[in-house]
Amino acid sequence: MTAVSSPMPGPSAAGPPGPGPDGPDAPVSVPPFAVIPGAQVRRVLQGREEQIVQLVEATYRLHSAGDSVNPPSYFLRFPDRPASRIIALPASIGGPARVDGLKWISSFPQNVAAGIPRASAVLILNDHDTGYPFACLESSIISATRTAASAALAADWLSREREGGGGRPVRIGFFGTGLIARYIHTFLAATGWRFHETGVHDRSAGSAAGFRGYLEQSGTGGRITVHERAEDLIRASDLVVFATIAGQPHVSELSWFGHNPLVLHVSLRDLAPEILLASGNIVDDVEHCLKANTSPHLAEQLTGNRDFLLGTLDDVMAGRVSVPADRPVVFSPFGLGVLDLAVGKYVYDEVTRSGDLHVIDEFFHELRRYG
Repeated sequence: MTAVSSPMPGPSAAGPPGPGPDGPDAPVSVPPFAVIPGAQVRRVLQGREEQIVQLVEATYRLHSAGDSVNPPSYFLRFPDRPASRIIALPASIGGPARVDGLKWISSFPQNVAAGIPRASAVLILNDHDTGYPFACLESSIISATRTAASAALAADWLSREREGGGGRPVRIGFFGTGLIARYIHTFLAATGWRFHETGVHDRSAGSAAGFRGYLEQSGTGGRITVHERAEDLIRASDLVVFATIAGQPHVSELSWFGHNPLVLHVSLRDLAPEILLASGNIVDDVEHCLKANTSPHLAEQLTGNRDFLLGTLDDVMAGRVSVPADRPVVFSPFGLGVLDLAVGKYVYDEVTRSGDLHVIDEFFHELRRYG
C-alpha cells in the first residue's frame, strides 16, 4: 500500500489510446485503486455539515434534471435471518462529480445487542470513462452523513415553504436514538437549528438514556425530556424525527398528529398508511419510495393511486409544490445512491488533495489484452 504524498490527478480512462474526454487520441491509463478507511472519511466530513447539505441539495437538483442514473436498490434477504438484509445501491451522476458506483450496506439489527452498530457499508467509486473502480471507501459514515444532510435540508425547506407557517419548529422529538438520530441532530445543530425542547423516545430505555447523555454532552440548549410513551413524544414535538429499525408500521393514531407537526420519516416504515393519507407527503424520489413495503408504498397499495403525494423535495425547492400548514407534513426519503456517490467523491477528492490517499499497488494486474 502506498500513501500518495502529493495530489494526484483524478481517475482517467484506461486501456489503449482511443476516444476519450479530451479527444480521440488522448492518452489513457488505468486509474490507481485506493482504499479510504473510516477514520479518514470522518476527518474529511466532520465540521463541514453546511457544505455537505449544499452538496446534497445540488445533487437532488442534478438528479431531478436527469443528469443521473439511479436504478432500484436490490435487497439481499436471508431465510435463516429474516430481520437482516444487505442492500446494493448502484448509481451514476454527472455534473462536477462525474462518477459511477455502488453502495453495499448491511443491516443486522442483532448487532446492537452485541454492542456493535447495526449497519456496516462500503462504497465503490468507478471511473466515468473506463468503468474501472478507483476507490473503496468505508461508507457507514458516508451513508449516515448523506441521510442526515438530506433530513436537515428537508427540515429547512419544508418549514421555510410551509404556507402560513410560523417559521422553524422549536420543539423536536427523536423517535429512535441510534447513529442516524445522532447524525441528524448534529446536522441540524450545525446548520443553525435551536430548540427550546428536545424529546427522546426509544423502546430501549438504555438507548434513550444514552442519547440523552449525548445531547447533554453536545451542549444542546433547552429542556431535554425522555418520554416513556410514543404518544407523549409526538404530541410534544413540532418536528418529529423517526429513525428506527421498524420493518412495519407501529404508529397508527392520527390524533397524535393533531397539531400538524413536520415529520422526518427517515426510517420509512413507522407510520400507518392512514396517517400518510391525512398528511401532506413529500418524498425524495417517487418511484424509489413506493417500493419495498415502505409506508408510502402501503398507502399506494391501500388506495390504488398516488394522489396522496404532493411531490418531491426538489419540487418544493423549485417552487413547483406548496407545503400545507393545515395538516401534518411528512418527508419520506428512500435514500438515493446518487447522494452516496456525491459525498463519497467529495471525500475522495479531499483526501487526494491532502496527499494522504492510500493506493493499493498493482491492484489491477491483467492489463494487457493478449498477455
